[in-house]
Amino acid sequence: AALSVVQERPSLAQQYLLCPLLAPLQRCITASDEDDSQAAVEESELTRCVDDVYKIWVVGNSPSVPLLKALEEVLPVVFTLFCFTKKNVSHLRTPCQEILLWYLNHAESSAGLSALRQLSGLRRRNNEVASDFRFTPGSDGGARLSCRGSSSDEDDELYEKLSGEQWRLECLMQLLAELKDCDLPGDFFLELLQELTSWAAAADDEEAKDGEQPDVSAMTLLEVEQQQLGGAERRAQRLVLLQVLAVMVECLQHTELLRKTTQVVDFMVSLLQRACVGLDQATGPRVGNPVESQTLSMGMGLVATMLSGPQLGADDYSSMSKLLLPLQTLSQRHPDVVVQELASNLRAVIATHGAYRPENLTAAAAGSSSRNPESAANHTSEAKTPVGKPPASSAGSGTSDPPAKPFSDWLLEACDPDVPTRAFALRVLNQRVQHGDPEAVQNQEKVLVLFLENLEHEDSFVYLSAIQGLASLADSFPDRILERLLRDFKHGPSLPSSDKQRSLETRLKLGEVLMRASRAMGDLAPHLGRPLLGVFLQGTRDPDQSVRASSLSNLGELCGRLDYAVGPLAQELSSCLTALIKTETEAEVRRAAVHVIAQLLRGLSDKTTQVLSEVLLDLYRALKLVVRSDPDEVAVLHAQLALEELDDVMRRFIFPEQKLEKKIVVLP
Repeated sequence: AALSVVQERPSLAQQYLLCPLLAPLQRCITASDEDDSQAAVEESELTRCVDDVYKIWVVGNSPSVPLLKALEEVLPVVFTLFCFTKKNVSHLRTPCQEILLWYLNHAESSAGLSALRQLSGLRRRNNEVASDFRFTPGSDGGARLSCRGSSSDEDDELYEKLSGEQWRLECLMQLLAELKDCDLPGDFFLELLQELTSWAAAADDEEAKDGEQPDVSAMTLLEVEQQQLGGAERRAQRLVLLQVLAVMVECLQHTELLRKTTQVVDFMVSLLQRACVGLDQATGPRVGNPVESQTLSMGMGLVATMLSGPQLGADDYSSMSKLLLPLQTLSQRHPDVVVQELASNLRAVIATHGAYRPENLTAAAAGSSSRNPESAANHTSEAKTPVGKPPASSAGSGTSDPPAKPFSDWLLEACDPDVPTRAFALRVLNQRVQHGDPEAVQNQEKVLVLFLENLEHEDSFVYLSAIQGLASLADSFPDRILERLLRDFKHGPSLPSSDKQRSLETRLKLGEVLMRASRAMGDLAPHLGRPLLGVFLQGTRDPDQSVRASSLSNLGELCGRLDYAVGPLAQELSSCLTALIKTETEAEVRRAAVHVIAQLLRGLSDKTTQVLSEVLLDLYRALKLVVRSDPDEVAVLHAQLALEELDDVMRRFIFPEQKLEKKIVVLP
């Protein structure tokens, strides 16, 4: 009936059907402090509204302009509600997700891209949830809109804002991953890359303008303020763009981002155009940066691989014509002669539609990634080979720069003051360790010291690379490395050059390393995890709450993999966790203790009644105590999840699954 009204009388439907139906979501946008401070939108109203929208839009599945336009107005509210339900147990999660996916699947490309820009934070509009309000859990498993309240701590407000923005991006990526057979994620990714390229081209001009001292005497105070705010807003927008791109690359597979050949070509156009930015004689390109060099090498190698395909039609070559201009720029103005030659060859293949094809084109592309400073002379000699033939050293290598460089050079670059160079070297050392490189095995002590030193670096790009490297070392050489890491986690960093004032921060980073090592143990956890258990249990009594929480987090990660080996330690674990739940004053630590129980139950599953038979009642009582009396909502949520796990285990134990079996008995 609703769909018929919308189809036959769209104006009346908008006034008397859609507006009243979406009124609770609209009130989430227009809520103000004059409303009830307890709940601006009640749980029952919000639940009924979401259910109605799900039935009419998703179940009805009749996309029309009035329906899409009406849903577009409240889409940010539905997305904010979806992000809230992803952090909590709520029956609204699935309908909110289906509503969002329905809109993204049926909206026009321009409307879908505009919606994604708004949901990702790249564009702000007036149809978002009111700034002073937020969704809170309802008593019936739903949600309600309540006043946020004022906070006296600015650091807490800033942390909540940044973590909320990061969480919204992760939820958006989960939505995009659910879009099957849809070009919208790839189109959005390419649009962001084009915007990044245009900003990179204009960066020098803007930096020059920002660096100039304006004539304040000839300006009003309002104009000065607007100029300063404009520069800050541009920089903030670029940071948001880089964050969205980073999360997309990290969370989505390349097959989800680039589904069609035209999308791959557009991606290559953006990549090569960024490589062309700054190729003037005045400044020169930043070819010394290993990250940019490897990116350009990857792009040209991908183009060569596409051109080496056996079945390329006229349409494919026609779409690749967009690459001709950036390839021509690289072939004429790039200072690296190998890149010039390869760009010229690739351009010739595309322009002739494959009639001209150099030998071993893919191998030449792989060899183009060599960027060693000491091989500049070899590059000059290679450039003298005839056009159309790859350099001899390139054609035979078939590998990229990291394996060809001496191992000692990577050790030196891991100490370089330049942050990108150092981080890149650490990642290469991590790859060497993962692949069991003989030189890495022989120099494992030096590599360990380098990773431990860089663990204390301030830049996240560096210390995260060091964390990954230490986790790989612990996985490859657990007997030696785990002992050293446990000692430093327990007593603080032991290197002579360590900053004692930042000992706590380093210990927390070591806790992250040990958690990753626990995940990588797999079936060896009962054998390798015993020393870790002792240190983590001692860490639960540390004076600092962050170390206690980190120890409990690692303890839960490890206990979930110990299986039957938890049995002898059940009493000790139960006493530790129940005591923390009852006596700990810090909410963060109580959350971690409850989460350990949940992970333990989830890891043991049907073996829970056998392994934890003696302490199961104590753990159940501790969880019920948290649900009844703990003031922290997150701890209560973790306890409810753990009780649900326990309820499922006991149901399967008391009511085992009935199996229909046929027995054949042979009579004597």
